[in-house]
Order: sequence, then structure tokens, then C-alpha cells
Amino acid sequence: MKIATSEILKSPLLAAASLCLVIASSPAWAQGLQTTRLIGTITRVNGPTLVVKTATSEKEVHVAADTPLFALAKASMADVKPGVFVGVGATPQADDSQQAIRVMIFPESMRGLGEGHRPWDKPGTTMTNATVDTSIASVNGQVAMVKYKGGEKKIIIRPDAQIVTYVVAGKNEVKPGANVTISGTATAGGVIEASRIVVSRDGVALN
Repeated sequence: MKIATSEILKSPLLAAASLCLVIASSPAWAQGLQTTRLIGTITRVNGPTLVVKTATSEKEVHVAADTPLFALAKASMADVKPGVFVGVGATPQADDSQQAIRVMIFPESMRGLGEGHRPWDKPGTTMTNATVDTSIASVNGQVAMVKYKGGEKKIIIRPDAQIVTYVVAGKNEVKPGANVTISGTATAGGVIEASRIVVSRDGVALN
């Protein structure tokens, strides 16, 4: 199968990007394959092939029968509870607490992905991938203590913070008009093989 164009978007680390966030967890690939990440809208489905329109072009993507499918869906503060593994994009405060901009709740299968605290892709912000230790209501929203290897952070989650979660998606959601993020690999010949597909559900932004 040949791709419509050779343009490739290289994927950032999930822990350092918004959803963002690279979530590919693929097996060892042969030398010469290049990791890619596409964000766009499905325009056509031809059997195992998707045609995805990105901001700059259309690309063809091959989807195997066992390619993991996830949906990015809205969640709530009640879902940010002890024991869940989260990725928090936030603005650092003077007391070293982090005011959440976006809280990503990961499924159990993605626990430990990008664990730690580091700069985020937005200027002056941080990304913390960690496990929620405690979570209590406060006057300004919710306060969560999260722990990662080597440290912990206090997270302030105000009502205007975006809270989303990954859930398993059905094949019927991978259809024309769906907004998707596709992680995969491209061979020297330009074929993109999807290793994971994330579909936007309920209008949740993917980037």
C-alpha cells in the first residue's frame, strides 16, 4: 500500500505533550521504520485502510485486525480518585503546587507510562504522570496528591480544568468524520502501519 504523501509528523513524548501524550506501546520494529503520529479526520474507510485528512494533506493508514482502539472521552473530578494513574498538564504555583489545566486518566493497561514530573509542551507549564494518592474536595475545586518514583506533587483541580479519560473504543467509532490520533510506524516505502488509534468522543480535543 502506498501513502498519498511522504510527509510525516514525528510523535512527541506523551508525558511532555497534551495529549496528549504519545501512547504507542509497540513491539520491536525492523530497522528503517520511523515512528509517526497523525492528528486528523477520517475521510474514507476502505477495508483495512483509512484515509486521514491532516492539517496539511491526506494520508493512508493500514489498520490490522488487532490494532488497539481507544476513545478519548470526558470525565469528571469524581473520576480523579486514589489509585488511578493520571497525566496532569499544569501551571506551577509559588508554593510548588500545580494548578491543573488538563487531567488525563489512563486505563490500567497504560499505568506507568511516562511516569515522572517534567516540563510540558506549553511555555511555563509542567506534566506530571503519577498515581493519585489522596483526593479531597476544597473550596476552589479538588486537591489531589499524586506520587511518582522519586517524588510527589500537590495538584489543584479547579472547575475549569479539562478532565478526560481513555476508554476502549468500538470499531464502529473508526468511521468517516471521526477525529483521530494515530500512532504508528512508516517504512522507507511510505506505508504507515497503525500501532494505536485514539478517537475523539463527545467532541474532546485530541491535541
